[in-house]
Amino acid sequence: MTRRFPRIGRALAVALGALAVLLLGIYLGGHPSGLPGPIRDAFAGNDDTRLMQQAVDTIDRIYYRKVSRSQLVDRGIEGAVASLGDQFSHYFDPTTYKRFEQVTNPSFSGIGVTVRPDPSGPLTIESVIAGTPAARAGLRRGDRIVAVEGRSLAGRPSSASIALIKGQPGTKVTLTIERHGRRTTQAIERARVTQPVVAGRIVRWRGKRYGDVIYTSFTQGSAGQVHATVERLLSAGADGILLDLRGNGGGLLDEAVGVASIFLPDGTIVSTDGRARARHVYTATGGAIPGKVPVVVLVDRGTASSAEIVTGALQDRRRAEVVGTNTYGKGVFQEIRELPNGGALDLTVGQYFLPSGRNIGGRGVAEGRGIAPDVRASDNPDTTRRDEALDAALRQLAAEPR
Repeated sequence: MTRRFPRIGRALAVALGALAVLLLGIYLGGHPSGLPGPIRDAFAGNDDTRLMQQAVDTIDRIYYRKVSRSQLVDRGIEGAVASLGDQFSHYFDPTTYKRFEQVTNPSFSGIGVTVRPDPSGPLTIESVIAGTPAARAGLRRGDRIVAVEGRSLAGRPSSASIALIKGQPGTKVTLTIERHGRRTTQAIERARVTQPVVAGRIVRWRGKRYGDVIYTSFTQGSAGQVHATVERLLSAGADGILLDLRGNGGGLLDEAVGVASIFLPDGTIVSTDGRARARHVYTATGGAIPGKVPVVVLVDRGTASSAEIVTGALQDRRRAEVVGTNTYGKGVFQEIRELPNGGALDLTVGQYFLPSGRNIGGRGVAEGRGIAPDVRASDNPDTTRRDEALDAALRQLAAEPR
């Protein structure tokens, strides 16, 4: 007599078989190099994926010495990103990405400088924080860091270069510094550094009192700190506000909108657009100070990204005069996508547009001219007791009608 499986038994057998096929497919898809050629072609995805896999497999199998597969993959991704010709996009290997995650932390372990990126790679020191290892080592504004631990910074993204300088407190980092064309090398011991993000003071100029707000980075919550500082200075009798954004390399977009909203009661601040994202317009969030309060923004070549958004919005909307030099000219923004190996891609995904419709950069990843000031002025780093750019900004603030 022929035995028949009950229906539930047949269903279970089919389900188990399907599961086995699925698990086999997952395994084969993740281990294509172990398959015979024709079968591997069926399981291993599209032509580009198979080509890359075959190249890595070939190097791994026949190169004259043993190489690290993960290092091959890292260099391959780096090469792909480098082929974009975009100085703002790069790949972080797992080790570098861990360091990078600390770059925007206002409390960090480093030497105590703020820097301005250079498209060619070196970092130019914008300011030296008092009482830090950098100050004790005699570093100055305008010095260029051209190498770290003997490794040239030429061609490196600024974020990766900064990550090399940071490290555990008590450890030393060897820097090659260029000053007036002469290079010196010195070892500096890292320490825990808290970088002040916002500082405010009353300065006197020809019988008037003005609020000088020094803002160094658009970190989380910093817009609220700027607002509180501005209100405190106005309450102390300030006749106008000087917003010093020199050396401010930017940061979070929401903080830029928040800072611009301190001075603009309504309307457009910035818009963003990208191939894979819809156009978005950011408007003032409310709570602005009175429009009769004169405002001047002080900038330099180190003013970039979010700092340029605030500067450009206030200039376009005729809320503030801009004093200084042309800003950096970064009209694009990036997005970080983490990868399964612990690394990450930091890719340009869109552009910024000011209220007038102009782009801060060169309408693309090429470095633009930046924002041109209404009044040109620059500080002479050799005159340590005088800040010529600050004097020009105060002079312009005093001339602003109220």
